[in-house]
Amino acid sequence: MKMLGIVLVASLFACEVSALAQDSSAKSATESSTVMATWSMIEKDFISAADAMPEDKYSFAPSAGEFKGARTFAQQVGHVACANFAFFKEFEGTKPDEDCRYNGKEPKKNKVELMKYLRDSFQFADQAIAKLNGQNTLDKVEGNYGGPSTKLGITVLAVWHASDHYGQIVEYLRMNGIVPPASR
Repeated sequence: MKMLGIVLVASLFACEVSALAQDSSAKSATESSTVMATWSMIEKDFISAADAMPEDKYSFAPSAGEFKGARTFAQQVGHVACANFAFFKEFEGTKPDEDCRYNGKEPKKNKVELMKYLRDSFQFADQAIAKLNGQNTLDKVEGNYGGPSTKLGITVLAVWHASDHYGQIVEYLRMNGIVPPASR
């Protein structure tokens, strides 16, 4: 099912790129700018939502209902940051950090550390996406996180992944009486 979703998103992306290429007003559109239009929205929304949760609630995980084993809010944020780095390190042809040890350091533990890790991960992704172009979109990507795939495929996967977890942290915020910044 996950692969079907990725294929659907990739197909929609291809249709959007094709439509943009045919539209004379979109002559300045590139593969990178087309992806960044969506990526920058999820980046802004995810970072603002992660920042909206008070630090004392970062340990929150839902418990009522079918939430056994659900990640805490902090784990959700750390997971997305780790995945952003992993996806785009694979995009760049380098090996992701083992166990999310960003720059060889221990995983982040508090809100300040997690927010820096998250922001850095999106910035790293931004730099990789900026390199996406008509000559490399179908270049092969290998790795355990998103491969085997292509640069376009792993980029679409990263957009889907961050969006999926954004939906989860929005629910965590609302369960704690916090309206997500994007909904205000």
